[in-house]
Amino acid sequence: MLDLIESNKIHRGRGATSNATGRFEPYQSVACNDGWEPQNETKLRTEWLPDRAKTIITRNTSPDIPFDRSINPYRGCEHGCVYCYARPSHTYLGHSAGLDFESRLYAKQDAAALLRQELKRPSYQCSPIALGVNTDAYQPLERKLKITRQLLELMVETRHPVMLITKSALIERDLDLLQDLASENLVSVSISLTSLDPKLSSQLEPRAASPRRRLRSLETLSNAGIPTRLSLAPVIPGLNENVLEAIVREAADAGASSANYLLLRLPLEVQQLFIDWLQQHYPLRANRILNAIADCRGQSVIPEGDKRKLNDSRFGHRMRGKGPRAALIHQRFNHACRKYGLQADERHLALNAQSFRRPSDERQLALI
Repeated sequence: MLDLIESNKIHRGRGATSNATGRFEPYQSVACNDGWEPQNETKLRTEWLPDRAKTIITRNTSPDIPFDRSINPYRGCEHGCVYCYARPSHTYLGHSAGLDFESRLYAKQDAAALLRQELKRPSYQCSPIALGVNTDAYQPLERKLKITRQLLELMVETRHPVMLITKSALIERDLDLLQDLASENLVSVSISLTSLDPKLSSQLEPRAASPRRRLRSLETLSNAGIPTRLSLAPVIPGLNENVLEAIVREAADAGASSANYLLLRLPLEVQQLFIDWLQQHYPLRANRILNAIADCRGQSVIPEGDKRKLNDSRFGHRMRGKGPRAALIHQRFNHACRKYGLQADERHLALNAQSFRRPSDERQLALI
């Protein structure tokens, strides 16, 4: 009988431990070792292709988030965060939500040109654009392609408000553009932080910046006059909730002015990926952590057959959870923010939308 390949021993530096076929595919494939392939580790290389998007702004009507439009320069994310709620989106492309998501990427190289077209429309109404909320706009590929910087240059040109969130220190590269935007209250930056433990962070988010490096970026941005926020996301019951107050304190010391948190979400394929990850990295704690997650989804008793409810996609519930444990996390977070002087309301910062000016027609200017 063929042995299944233990993929976590093969692909170091990656978050997912498997590459299960996407749910939309007609056939399911399972990696196995037939004895002919070497047992030693192999390096999984990152590949990318151009994304031929026709429009660049994604709109939403969700009551759970403080913006109605966003731009994602990349599909897939090399940071490899095992808990990433965006992983299932890769299955729409015929890929796996596992290792494919973090190694087979798509880049919208014409993003700035597409945005220019949309901003020029007479019907366009200015409102803050969230940049990189599905996958990180500053993931490693950005260093080469500079799509995010091109978008920010257009934001500067048109004086358009923008919100960013990242786990990458690469954001410091664009300090000049961010300072320009900040001078007219046109930008806010959230630094996402999950842990202060470099070992845990390297397992959860293998290719993101270390916790200390992210705090240093937060401090650099804050000292440069850019409004900065802590995004404590996700809070994972039983795994990192014990350092909630410490993370808030460190962010406050680094200069953050506000903070928000999100409870772990495990939609669709992410649930099994996270369970597999727990069994590989924390086998002795896995069951306790899963019980804690279920408890935060309002399930205090595990039903017969171990059908634990680990996710709730309903508006008003998916970000915060419910039940006594979820309520306690919420209280602790608010108390920590008050103690260390951070604003805990994620909707409090109103960016300036009055300075917006439509981009000029470059072809007409060339005739002058």
